[in-house]
Formats: sequence, C-alpha cells, structure tokens
Amino acid sequence: MESQVRGGTRWKRFAVVMVPSVAAAACVGIGLAQGALAASFSVSGQQFKVTAGHLHGEGFAQYGGIDSVYTSTDGKTKTQVPVAISSFDDATITKMCQSVKTEIPLIGKTIYLRLEAGNNAQKPVVAENLYIDVAQLDADAEFKNIDIGVAVKDKTRGPANRDEATTLPGGFAQQAETADLYGVKQTAWATTAGTFKLSGLSMRLGTDAKMECY
Repeated sequence: MESQVRGGTRWKRFAVVMVPSVAAAACVGIGLAQGALAASFSVSGQQFKVTAGHLHGEGFAQYGGIDSVYTSTDGKTKTQVPVAISSFDDATITKMCQSVKTEIPLIGKTIYLRLEAGNNAQKPVVAENLYIDVAQLDADAEFKNIDIGVAVKDKTRGPANRDEATTLPGGFAQQAETADLYGVKQTAWATTAGTFKLSGLSMRLGTDAKMECY
C-alpha cells in the first residue's frame, strides 16, 4: 500500500488516507452536539461532484471539521455535517469538471449545472488559499515530506485554519510539503479560495443526467 517515491509517500487510494480525518470530523460533531463548538459556516444542502486529471498543491493540510448545511433547498432548517477539510497554500488543477444536481419542484424537473475549466495543460485552473470541504474522495496520491497525526493547532503547512470554532485544536491532522492527486473523483459540500482563476471556463445547464462529471 505504501512506497517511497522520490522522497515522497504514495498511496494508490487516497480514500484510505482520509479515514483518520473523517474520524476527527466525527469527534468535532460530538463537540457540536454537546455545545462545546459553534457551527458558523453555512452552506447549501447540496453536495457537488468534482473530477480532475491532476491537482498539484503546495503546502497541504487536512483535518476534520463541521459544515452547517440546509437540509433541503427550501432553506428552512439546518443540520451539522462532518467533513474532511483539504487545504492548500497554492494549487494548480488540470481537466477540472464540477457538476451539481438540483431538483426543482415548481417545474417538476431535475436540472444539472456543469462547469469545466483547465482543459489546456498550459493554462490550468489556479487557486490560492484553497479549502475543500470533502465528503468523499478517490484518487492516486503522492505526498512529499508528509506528517500524519500532527495536532490541528500545531500544523505548520497549508493555509491558516479557516474556522477555529468548528475544529478541534488538539485533533488529528496531516500535512505535507506538496501533494499530487491524479484521477480525482470527489464529492464535496463547499470550496473556498482567496483567488480562483478558471482558464477556459465553460458552464452549461441541462436536464440530461450524463452532464454529471461522474
């Protein structure tokens, strides 16, 4: 499962690496239920799918967190959802696809929104201070100088903790000098970034389920 590659560590399935972070996120959820933490980041109740040919990140960190999400598109009630927060100081992404499925009761149809960017390898998607609230991820992954098990408050790589109110300071985290993810298939609740440059952006709406990225 694990091999040394040019001073780095490679995992064939990144989902295996995420397990401790998801467990940490579950612990954060317990803290929220007991009133020890406050959920302050509200997102829509819709997950979205993302694929990418290659994501290269400089300054990587991952740790558990909580998103406060609406339970439906009517926006009336919320619930707390554990997430694995993947963060990068800088990231470049090639062949990125993002899709979201929305059921619209008023017209009785399901609408798909699909966004593509970075299909030209010479003009990838570029992001700074990138945070991805991950629900599920599969990829081939390679890390350089990785630390697994560092406390969230003591991590030294990746951008600053986005929201200390919804993470555990002494909780599990992992960090690396660089991260390379290949053949990414991901489901996420939210993405935030200081800057996000989408080269070759293409966006379209439709009713065909084949519009989803996977």
